[in-house]
Amino acid sequence: MITMHHKQLKSLFLLITALLIGISTPDIFAETLELNTNQSVYSSQHPLFIYGEAPPGQPVVLRLFAPDGTTANFEQVMTKQDGTFSTTLMKWPEPSKDIPYGTYVIEIVAQSGESKKLNIKFASDLELVTIPIERSVQVTVFAPEIAASDRPFRVFVQVSSDGHLVADKAKTLLAATHVHTPLDSVRSLTQQLERLHEGLYFVEYKPTQEGTYVFHMVANHQGTVSHGSAATLVLGQDLAGLSQEIVSLNQVLTTASTELDTLQTDIHGFGTTLESASDKINSGVSEIDTSVSSMSSAVTNIEEASLQVNSLLFPIVGSIAVIVALQITILARRR
Repeated sequence: MITMHHKQLKSLFLLITALLIGISTPDIFAETLELNTNQSVYSSQHPLFIYGEAPPGQPVVLRLFAPDGTTANFEQVMTKQDGTFSTTLMKWPEPSKDIPYGTYVIEIVAQSGESKKLNIKFASDLELVTIPIERSVQVTVFAPEIAASDRPFRVFVQVSSDGHLVADKAKTLLAATHVHTPLDSVRSLTQQLERLHEGLYFVEYKPTQEGTYVFHMVANHQGTVSHGSAATLVLGQDLAGLSQEIVSLNQVLTTASTELDTLQTDIHGFGTTLESASDKINSGVSEIDTSVSSMSSAVTNIEEASLQVNSLLFPIVGSIAVIVALQITILARRR
């Protein structure tokens, strides 16, 4: 009985000891990372001096990320026995395509995987006081204003940091990207995103309903989040179909206009023919009037000639009658 009681006390003691060790372990073995620089804004020829604290006697990795997310420089250093470290990571060169002006990120990564980041600025001398250190990430969305249902179209996204295109995986950089449909539902577009070029991404989307679709692009770059959006109105028919119908209607109108021009030409020709016929009729009437006048003159002349002939014939006839009568008389006397 005493032995059993002793074992229970021993088990209780071990349990309490384990609890105390479990509670105190995070404070004892927790890693402390401190990251500091000699200044916040740098210009050309200034050294980038980094110092801080990490687990003692262990290697740590220091990385410098450019504004577009690429690695500009990195170095591995060993911490001292007290956990401190210091190093000159680089001497800032003249600005170039690989090292442009903008916001840079320094990251320290311990052997356990724990990390910490710090933002600094690379700028010209005139900007040392006025330029902010915060990173500026911009998201620009390009979507068609009008599209047709059941026909896919592409939405393009441009992500830049301090004016430089961000080079990163689309599904990581734009992980929270989604679309708002006309039915007020939200659909994720992350798995459909593809990379077109450094800093340029696109998603091919096929709407199934008519209405307004709002594409909301969310970029997360080096801990800085930026948003961009664009809207597309989806109709039952796209502009290409409407344009084709307009072209067909224009062709019909053109044909009708051509036929009207032909009809107008025919009418003008018919009018010209009527005018020519009218002129000919008028000319014929004039000629008939002239002929009638000529005939009237001829008849008058004939009448006058007839009168003249009569005036000449009457004396002759009278003379002949007298001669005949005389002949008859003479013959009668001879018998």
